[in-house]
Amino acid sequence: MHKKLAALIVALSMTSAALAGCGAAQQAAAPAADAAAESAVDTAESKVEETVESAVESTAESAVESAAETAEEAEAQVTKGEVTYTIDMTQYEKGKVVKVWLPVAQSNEYQTVDDDLSYDFVQSENIKTEVTTDALGNKMLYVEWSADAEPADRTGSCSFHAERPEILAPAEYKEEGTIEGLDLEKYLEPSSTIPVDGVVKEQADKICEGKETVYDKARAIYDWIYDNMNRDEAVTGCGTGDVCALLDSKGGKCTDINSVFIGLCRAEGIPAREMFGIRMNADDITKNQHCWAQFYLPGTGWVSADAADVLKAVLKNEWSKDDAEALETKEYYWGSCDSQRVELSQGRDVVLEPAQAGAPLNNFGYPYAEVDGEAVDYYTPDAFVYSISFVADAE
Repeated sequence: MHKKLAALIVALSMTSAALAGCGAAQQAAAPAADAAAESAVDTAESKVEETVESAVESTAESAVESAAETAEEAEAQVTKGEVTYTIDMTQYEKGKVVKVWLPVAQSNEYQTVDDDLSYDFVQSENIKTEVTTDALGNKMLYVEWSADAEPADRTGSCSFHAERPEILAPAEYKEEGTIEGLDLEKYLEPSSTIPVDGVVKEQADKICEGKETVYDKARAIYDWIYDNMNRDEAVTGCGTGDVCALLDSKGGKCTDINSVFIGLCRAEGIPAREMFGIRMNADDITKNQHCWAQFYLPGTGWVSADAADVLKAVLKNEWSKDDAEALETKEYYWGSCDSQRVELSQGRDVVLEPAQAGAPLNNFGYPYAEVDGEAVDYYTPDAFVYSISFVADAE
């Protein structure tokens, strides 16, 4: 482009010089010709200036866009390291069958997990270990100690390495086409805690009244949750996500708040899903479970929306919802998602592989265990006993 511009300038300059020379030789005989030559020179110089100015502006805009893209890439954070489960089931007496299922992360479009799962348990004829996958596609390590196993042998560990980049909101939210034929029906279905009819549908219709697009409806739901719900520290674990009850109480933790988003979106025909995982943000992450949400925008794809983390930040920082910091955090988690988390599973009403004796799990974000067919409370890792640690890669 620069070579073409230089050639144009040279050509116009040569035309200008030639016209000026002719004027000196013919001035006495043809003054009108001189005037015409002068006009041609002015026009030519004006075109040169316009062309140069346009090229400079175009180059500057290109440079700004390139710099913005580079800055955006540079700002994206990446968290990577090893997550380790340590299991100790020695407190149960001999003669009991002890089973443990550990949720294991997998690679997907948002994270990279090493294929080789590392686990170390005392091997004997009384233990069985296998890596399995349930009907929803969740991966897990299954460990079973028979009734003949020595209690002291019921210990072990399991590790996987994960890399998670920050998700940055798209520069533009494009909406085109429909979800028909995209195999997204399962993200519109109800679950035991997330109905999509009755009071849920009624509330969704009120929130989305007058909204025509998928984007506007999803955003209206996100805004409503921010305005009307709050984080409740008294809730056990991440909460159960009982949407009908939450529309009354309007208080909960991440599974509660994001389940409301999921339910309201699905009630409006918007595919939505939750990811259950754990934060990779400390050495001991045993109690750092978290879940987050996405909705599907035709023309753009899956879009992150984590109203729960916004409301947690509001509570922890003692912000008013009108504070600039709160509103900035709200905008960040609409489309963006931090890197300090790894997804372990998806889906509700989970039947493990092999199937547990107990009821389907509300979600599979915690280790699960049974002793002689009785479920162990995974909300009490000190009694279970298990711990989860994270070691970040050396920089």
